[in-house]
Amino acid sequence: MGKSERGSTRRSRAVGEGSRGNTVPPSASSDWNRWPYRIGCPVWGCRHWGGAVYPKGSPSSDGLDWYSRMFPTVEGNSTFYSVPPAESFLKWSEQAASGFRFCFKFPRAISHEHQLVGCEGMLKEWIERLDILASNDRLGPTFLQLGPSFSFAQLPQLAHFLKQLPSQWPWALEVRHRDWFDEGDKESRLEDLLRSLSIDRVIFDSRPLNALEASDASESASQVRKPKVPLRTTVTGRRPMVRLIGRNDVQEVSEYWDEWAQTLCDWIIQGLEPWIFTHAPDDTYAPSLVVDLHSRLQRKLEEREASIRLESLPTLESYTLAASERSAIDAQSVQESKLGQDGKPMQEGKWVQGELF
Repeated sequence: MGKSERGSTRRSRAVGEGSRGNTVPPSASSDWNRWPYRIGCPVWGCRHWGGAVYPKGSPSSDGLDWYSRMFPTVEGNSTFYSVPPAESFLKWSEQAASGFRFCFKFPRAISHEHQLVGCEGMLKEWIERLDILASNDRLGPTFLQLGPSFSFAQLPQLAHFLKQLPSQWPWALEVRHRDWFDEGDKESRLEDLLRSLSIDRVIFDSRPLNALEASDASESASQVRKPKVPLRTTVTGRRPMVRLIGRNDVQEVSEYWDEWAQTLCDWIIQGLEPWIFTHAPDDTYAPSLVVDLHSRLQRKLEEREASIRLESLPTLESYTLAASERSAIDAQSVQESKLGQDGKPMQEGKWVQGELF
């Protein structure tokens, strides 16, 4: 079997063979606020997720509605490239299910271009956007990713910047420069700063991606693009954030997922609240990585006989009944809305259908 055939087979297995079913997002969702940890994907919209995360045939405009009922959080990388208007943040906070949390990345204009200096206006705008999410109870840890050139020499600038951030919100910091991994004074001073401000250090693990040779073009590109920084599991706050860079075949990361399931289990028992994001070179496979890691964590907690029990992640099938009932109500309402006061059908307006998953 060639690489393209293997990729096609994996894609079919990842998205499943779900039926078109009812495409109306359900009004109910899991009580995410009861979960002792959070896990999710790097995006909430992927056209290959039809039949797995959204019913086949769902309009793309419903992607967040469905995703936020399947997973408790998302890593938002799009804000790294540009800051969306306030209207978008408001729309997202209204669309997302109750208890869902967004974890957006700082704009690169602040982190990379200005390197945290002379960007007061941009920071003010960014804080105003995040405040929309916070006001609607949709804000998770926001993470600042420093560029590979941001070194220990800039520690004073970093400290000044971090102290400006609202202390009532959760924050996380990801570093790339080798200074921050010296296992000595430089790394210790960084971690002391983060602990003093209750800011979490982002844990970045690309070992799973690089453990084997690439099996397709997406893995080859990821192995070149993703940094290979030393692994650290140091906890500096109460919400350790982990970014796991996996592979397209979930079976090829099992060793690392078992290792992380044990670490997450330990953290949860200690009273910490981990936030985990699983990346795949091809976003198609990210949900299967989430589900597999969550299942392994469930088993680890059961083996420890911990008092904490994790629910299974929802499936499309679990929402079928609720969605069907809502669809029936909506259909009746639409039918009634087409009738005038005389009971005769009113002239229908034009409806433009959006992209379907």
